[in-house]
Amino acid sequence: MIVRRYRSDDLRDLYRVCLQTGQSGDDATALYQDPDLLGHIFAAPYGRFEPALAFVVEDRLGVGGYCLGALDTRAFERRLEERWWPSLRERYAEPDLGRRDQWTPDEQAAYLIHHPWRADDELLADYPSHLHIDLLPRLQAQGQGRQLMGIQLTALRERGSGGVHFYVTAGNHRAQGFYHHLGFSVLRADGGYLMGMTFLAARRRAAAGTAR
Repeated sequence: MIVRRYRSDDLRDLYRVCLQTGQSGDDATALYQDPDLLGHIFAAPYGRFEPALAFVVEDRLGVGGYCLGALDTRAFERRLEERWWPSLRERYAEPDLGRRDQWTPDEQAAYLIHHPWRADDELLADYPSHLHIDLLPRLQAQGQGRQLMGIQLTALRERGSGGVHFYVTAGNHRAQGFYHHLGFSVLRADGGYLMGMTFLAARRRAAAGTAR
């Protein structure tokens, strides 16, 4: 079992792992008619546009997890708006808002393609970076998640990030305890959990030590 940098030929694996963990960490394959929808939103863009912050874990069965990041969330959002979402919006029609309470999972995902979540300026002031991490069950509880997160957090710090945030669904109880143990805090709770970790204090301590 190895943790390594993402390669371009891992792209289909990002789609697969995203789908197989897409129901609060459980397999969402049966929920979607189009198996690529979740990957279009939550995984593939990172392999395409920020591969230097994409890491995967692989065993004898293949890639079974990843940690994907964006150093500058606002710049990443702009990049997707220019180069990723337009073609997907042509492919997937925006669902009818008048029947929103009846949307299928595919329609809910299509809505996110037309209206992707954007971080607010207040959040990005202290947590400018963000990440996604997913592991298939066969690789959970073996230290692979901790290793992936450690590599990602180190990479973000080395690139000068002031902090990182990510979203956890309310139903993913296993993940919540894991993130708390790693030192992440809940920033907001509203149907799910927005979690974050700031690197600013560590950078200030390092700067103060250098000054002395």
